[in-house]
Amino acid sequence: MSRVANLSKLRQERMREINLRNKERERMREREKAAREREARYSNGHLFTSLTVSGTTLCTACNKSITAKEALSCPTCNVTIHNRCRDTLPNCGKMKQRQQKTALMRNNSSLQNVTLRTKTPGMRERPSSAIYPSDSFRQSLLGSRRGRSGLSLSKSVSTNNIAGNLNDDSPLGLRRILSQSTDSLSFRARAMSVESLNDDGDIYYTSVLEEMEYEGQDFKADSWSMAVDTGYLQAHRKNVIKRQDVIYELIQTELHHMRTLHIMERVFRQGMLEELQLDPSTVHALFPCLDQLIRIHSHFLAQLLLRRNNSLQPGSSRNFTIHQLGDILLEQFSGQCADDMRKTYAEFCSRHLKAVKLYKELLARDKRFQCFIRRVSRGPLLRCHGVQECILLVTQRISKYPVLIQRILDNTIDDEDEASSLAQALSMIRELLSSIDQQMEDMEKTQRLQEIQAKLDPRTETRVRNGGLFKAGELFRRRLVHEGTLLWKTPGSRLKDTQVLLMTDILVCLQEKDQRYIFPCLDKPPVLSLQNLIVRDIANQERGMFLISDSLPPEMYEFHAASKEDKNVWIRHIQRTVSKCPSREEFPLIETEYKAHLRRLKADLQQKDREMLELLQERVTLFCELAEVTSGQEGLQPPITRYLFRADTPQAPRAEKLLLDATAEVDRLSELLLGSSVAIPPSCHHNHMEVVETSDQDLLVNGAHDFFAAKETYQRLINLSVYLHALQGAVIKQDSILELLLLQPQESMTPAGGGGGGVRRSSGNREASTGSNIGELALLQRQHSLLQEELLRLRDAESRFKDSERARAKLERQVRHMKVCSGGAPASQELGEQAFQPAPPQPGREVSSGADTHRASQEPARQSDVLQDSSDLEVDMTSDDDDGSESESSKDLQDIPEEI
Repeated sequence: MSRVANLSKLRQERMREINLRNKERERMREREKAAREREARYSNGHLFTSLTVSGTTLCTACNKSITAKEALSCPTCNVTIHNRCRDTLPNCGKMKQRQQKTALMRNNSSLQNVTLRTKTPGMRERPSSAIYPSDSFRQSLLGSRRGRSGLSLSKSVSTNNIAGNLNDDSPLGLRRILSQSTDSLSFRARAMSVESLNDDGDIYYTSVLEEMEYEGQDFKADSWSMAVDTGYLQAHRKNVIKRQDVIYELIQTELHHMRTLHIMERVFRQGMLEELQLDPSTVHALFPCLDQLIRIHSHFLAQLLLRRNNSLQPGSSRNFTIHQLGDILLEQFSGQCADDMRKTYAEFCSRHLKAVKLYKELLARDKRFQCFIRRVSRGPLLRCHGVQECILLVTQRISKYPVLIQRILDNTIDDEDEASSLAQALSMIRELLSSIDQQMEDMEKTQRLQEIQAKLDPRTETRVRNGGLFKAGELFRRRLVHEGTLLWKTPGSRLKDTQVLLMTDILVCLQEKDQRYIFPCLDKPPVLSLQNLIVRDIANQERGMFLISDSLPPEMYEFHAASKEDKNVWIRHIQRTVSKCPSREEFPLIETEYKAHLRRLKADLQQKDREMLELLQERVTLFCELAEVTSGQEGLQPPITRYLFRADTPQAPRAEKLLLDATAEVDRLSELLLGSSVAIPPSCHHNHMEVVETSDQDLLVNGAHDFFAAKETYQRLINLSVYLHALQGAVIKQDSILELLLLQPQESMTPAGGGGGGVRRSSGNREASTGSNIGELALLQRQHSLLQEELLRLRDAESRFKDSERARAKLERQVRHMKVCSGGAPASQELGEQAFQPAPPQPGREVSSGADTHRASQEPARQSDVLQDSSDLEVDMTSDDDDGSESESSKDLQDIPEEI
């Protein structure tokens, strides 16, 4: 009986132990499942949990309202976001610090609780560690980071080694202690994500990373105060030290920015193109304008490093003081450089969200892309420079310059010229930032209008107030100013949810139906003109507003916004747009097919002009490169920063200055070429055979002179090429404007009657378009030039008339004097008459002084006629009575002695 009782007791203990073991296994499974779920919610260091929020809660990432079913919250940093916005948040700094502290505490606790045993022959062979296979692999994979805190275990230490020969019969408490002591190792294993021991991710693009590290070796110190020697530092005042610290930070951050750009180019883009064989358009969408960014910032960094090297103290490679920096900043943030930065950063920043979205799509669907990103991101330099981080750093760089320049300016006290240059550079970079923001906003609105166009039903149309038919295509010849959701109150006191578009001259209401936008069918037209539109608040309703139209009879629309602030934003945008609304003569509400076709032709013509200008600019660049290769000289640059004019103004570019500059360059070039010829001195005539002795110094000076003359010759050739290309572009633009003027209908063409008809015609068309005003201005300038030429000719004729009058008076005085002196001598008188008798005109000749005299006498009357008939450009200014006047004036001159 006792034996049966002992067996039953033993069986019960065995069952109890089995139950405990099963419960422990279930608890471990639940713990692992919770860990997997926690890792699934883990994103960028955040530990997200589902949350139920109210409808007024805004997303931290996109600043939009959150619905209850898609809200996520991170208890570590207290952020609440959409589920779709989880990847757009930056890394959670508090979570990273907590993980590092936890890992360090667990590692220390495992060292205190676990005693490592040496192997004995009786023990079984334990496998090598799968976490840290070797010291060399660990050092190559993690890199030589200074200050790294962690646990360095030998390769004989592993989870199995710590557990020893424990089996299922071992006490449960010991297994629990050992499992807790190995949690830190499993955490480190998950963080490193080592896929295989044969992965060569630590040597991927090693030469590229080493080169980047070498470029920044002079700026490893945190500040200028730590980079220079102590004795050299103590010799400067406090404000100078602060100024040099900020300048050092500017150069250091610019160097880091260039390193980011090189990582994007030489690591990610090159690997995607060569290794993954991705489509170039896809890679360009990931890294837009990367080549332009590298060109802009490499030039800026080269100027900064050159100034730093020129400021080094003699015999030292560390001690330097930069006294002047404003000239470099002015060059970088003005002229062509500023235009390039504005265009490049506006395009890059506007494509930021699309690039990140495309990267996430590729990372989710392409396994080869995932392996590539993991492999290249294991280096010490690329661990914190992923694709998303690099794109974000580039977009943030342009906003750091005003802060740095302001700090440099605050510490510039003694040098007024430098302070003035820095203040000017600061204003330029702020204007550049505002311009970039405006261009980004315009691009985003254009993209938003394209998205609306994609969702708009092309068959939808509506009737406007004047009875015209407003189609969907009318929206896309306008510019989007503001858009959002408003509640439109209908006559039945119902609030209808509408998508409202505030455009250049109209306010459009759209309604979403079956995931398509249509015009709502209500009692009032959904298209409201902004001409003299009145906006008023609704009494006792802080979110409502009235819009009163200028039609006959006036119509009143009632809209309600989501909040008072939203309503104020709408009112502000509407009032600003109403003040800038164009007239219906300039911008009709509904465009006819003829005008639409004409507008498309104009747009195509302007586009071709822009393409031709870009080709001309590229040709100028190629000509500069050709001149450098041919001459073997570097540094040949175009003479003007803006190679060609920007065709962004309604006025035609003035080609007169370009033509004058080109002519001046031709004169300088001819003088240079003629002056380079060797003139023979008088002492070296062929009759004097002398030997001219020249020293080595003379030969050196002459050789240097020839070298600089050749360089200046090539530079003048480049200048001439640039001016001629710019002149060609100006002529192309003017021709295009004239062609557009010929296409426009002439509405008021009345015949000119009497003098000043052209002036009356030009004054009668003052209300014409800008293009017609430009055409009339060109015609008036042409008339003015013709009148100037005619006036010069008349002045020349007047001068010749005065000369002939003086000659006639002199002849009369001489005749009277000879009569007085000769007395009654008929022979002398007869001789005098023969002497002063003019010869008869020869056949075939029409030139005589009398003809000039008589012609000159008629010039003032003809000048008045020309001024009266100046509107007609085809008037023949030559008189038909020239021959008759010549004969009559000749007779008058022949009769001079007889009258006397």
